[in-house]
Amino acid sequence: MAPLRAGILTALVTLVADQASKLWLLNGFDLARKGVVKVTPFFDLVLAWNIGISFGWLQNDSQAAQIALMAVKAVAVVALAIWMVRSHTLLATVALGLIIGGAIGNGIDRFAYGAVVDFALFHIEIGGNTYNWYVFNLADVAIVVGVAGLLYDSFLGVPAAKAP
Repeated sequence: MAPLRAGILTALVTLVADQASKLWLLNGFDLARKGVVKVTPFFDLVLAWNIGISFGWLQNDSQAAQIALMAVKAVAVVALAIWMVRSHTLLATVALGLIIGGAIGNGIDRFAYGAVVDFALFHIEIGGNTYNWYVFNLADVAIVVGVAGLLYDSFLGVPAAKAP
């Protein structure tokens, strides 16, 4: 039962950190008014409203599309939670907690604002041309790290016990 508690705690911490960062950037820091904020030569804070799915794919701001995305997200979170309850390794359980917390965090945004709040932008300048990565948030980072953890656990983790 200890791994399950770790997964639930991971999901909650991820959700709180994601929502706290977004609320602070929107309301405390007022990122919308400040526009692009240069943090380092390769990292900026910039407000982007993502009405699509991962990496801005399937951009559609119709109410039906938003409801469909919320429904898919809800089904995915339930499926991931069932997987987390049945998980046998701490790494997989924590990885699933990261994915669940991130998915719920972005789902809250979609419900509250009609779009996901993205704010982190990495970029590099080469030969006078600027190349940008996708704008993302902490929930996105948690989801990517969670998927990487699941991949590591499935390919390189402790092999499952063989049936007698």
